[in-house]
Amino acid sequence: MDRIKRNERLAAMSRILTASPNRIYTLSHFTELFGAAKSTISEDLSILADAFSQFDLGRLTTVAGAAGGVMYRAIPSKEKVVSTLEELSKRLSQPGRLLPGNFLYTTDITCDSDLSELMGEILACRYYDKAPDFVLTMETKGIPVAMMTARMLGVPLVIARRDSKAYEGSAVKINYISGDTGDRIETMALARRAVTPGQKALIIDDFMKGGGTLRGMHDLMKEFDVEVVGTGVVIATAEPRKKRVDGVTALMVLEAVDREQGSAVVKPSEWVYKLN
Repeated sequence: MDRIKRNERLAAMSRILTASPNRIYTLSHFTELFGAAKSTISEDLSILADAFSQFDLGRLTTVAGAAGGVMYRAIPSKEKVVSTLEELSKRLSQPGRLLPGNFLYTTDITCDSDLSELMGEILACRYYDKAPDFVLTMETKGIPVAMMTARMLGVPLVIARRDSKAYEGSAVKINYISGDTGDRIETMALARRAVTPGQKALIIDDFMKGGGTLRGMHDLMKEFDVEVVGTGVVIATAEPRKKRVDGVTALMVLEAVDREQGSAVVKPSEWVYKLN
């Protein structure tokens, strides 16, 4: 193999690391890949870490120990988080987005790959320390952001369905309370092979009003003996204040609605402005 130049190594290492967030790569992996000394690879990684920090592209973290190495985490700066969520809030507050039942039309935002990736980065960085084994969501609107969150955490996405499918094998099915007044009973199901007892789950969904669907996913995980280490949503309504699930991380809050204009007042959650 011809001698690989530093700029070539940097380009390749950057692609490898950012393509697999939260995955540890040993120095030996890169020394064998590029035929370079560990000291040279360490210098390369230092250059990349500085560049990522300077241009707000995430962080390279060194992991000590025999199984250690380096991994990339797409942790955005406070400025990037605030500007992203303020811009999204502005778009979501435009007239014409309000739907019957005080729901918002959000599909164009959650299904935009760039925006869903940004939201996934923000949600994931809240739960890196919880080390979930998978991300759980409910079909269908929460899937894009949940998928991006799972990608940033380097874990699988698991999807609960409203009914079991024959091609997924045997499933656990539960009933849960939905609706503002708790007068509607709905069903969710999850294939038995989807998760393993003793794992840890992060629950992600697109919208929370009363929290009935999230409560159902929490109860579903109990049936599998899985610990829920966190719950996050893209938007939560300010009312009702008492939700069926506590401790939910919401990126934005729907504070009020104007039915005549068909618009809502959406703002970033307060915790966003308190980031370090």
